[in-house]
Amino acid sequence: MFTTRWQPFNDVWSEMNQLSEEMNRVFGRYGIREGVGRMAPAYPALDLWQDDDKLYVEAEFPGMKLEDLEIYVSGDNQLSLKGTRKAPEQQDAAWHRRERTYGEFTRVISLPYPVADDKVEATLKHGVLTIVLPKVEETKPRRITVKAE
Repeated sequence: MFTTRWQPFNDVWSEMNQLSEEMNRVFGRYGIREGVGRMAPAYPALDLWQDDDKLYVEAEFPGMKLEDLEIYVSGDNQLSLKGTRKAPEQQDAAWHRRERTYGEFTRVISLPYPVADDKVEATLKHGVLTIVLPKVEETKPRRITVKAE
């Protein structure tokens, strides 16, 4: 004779897992991803780096036009990207998946150094916005000459 341990909740957990999977599938149809309570990634995705003289920002804006964007530098070290990403107009279409987001957005980042806001340049090429922000003279590294005695 062999015995098995009674596990009354195995069936319940199995049903709960099936329900969770089904809800993720249903919400996925409407662009709501698993883990809705988590923070959404910031839009637009961007990179920020520097050399001795300038800061560089690259941000992804696929399908957008420069007239849909507003770029501001304020307080010498705040960069603001504002704009509207327009949804494509689909007439008589039935969506099967819709993961891209549309609408107004604002992204503000603190720059690590003050910049010369009157010399900032921005270009949009192939959906990538490149912003060149020259550092103010006081923040540029200066080589110190060491005198030997």
